[in-house]
Amino acid sequence: MIDEEDSRAGRDEAEAAAEAWRRGLGLLVRREQSRRGLERKLGERGVDPALAAAAVDRLAAAGWQDDARFAASFARDRAASGYGPVRIRAELAAHGMDAGQVAAALAACEADWAERAVQLAQRRFRAADLVDPARRRKAQAFLLRRGFDGGQAAAALAALHGQGGDGD
Repeated sequence: MIDEEDSRAGRDEAEAAAEAWRRGLGLLVRREQSRRGLERKLGERGVDPALAAAAVDRLAAAGWQDDARFAASFARDRAASGYGPVRIRAELAAHGMDAGQVAAALAACEADWAERAVQLAQRRFRAADLVDPARRRKAQAFLLRRGFDGGQAAAALAALHGQGGDGD
């Protein structure tokens, strides 16, 4: 009787591990996931934390989950959405990426952050509006919230203001 219960418990655990792996794979086929995010999502779906960690280990070993690939994809997507390096760096750190992975992901973007800040400011503000100090502060605060550093924001606004002065 005890052997039968042990056998059943072993099957149940194996089935739970297989289900955790399937759920993890289902999440990964939709989009890249960080290790931390995948374990969290599996936990939210009722998977035991130990089984979630084991499933993520198996998925990583099989090449389905890769934090470096996630970081590069995430950084490219966020940069294309108009976010700057400061914000992307913070968001990747929140996903559990170390400094080396973050630096590699930002380098993989091959972004000219100063130019991206200028383009974002051009889409959001008219050069003529930047003559007003209050509007200029608002534009700078917008760029800072989007994740550009102070130097990039100031340079972008100077470039935009200079473009407006040429057309007068």
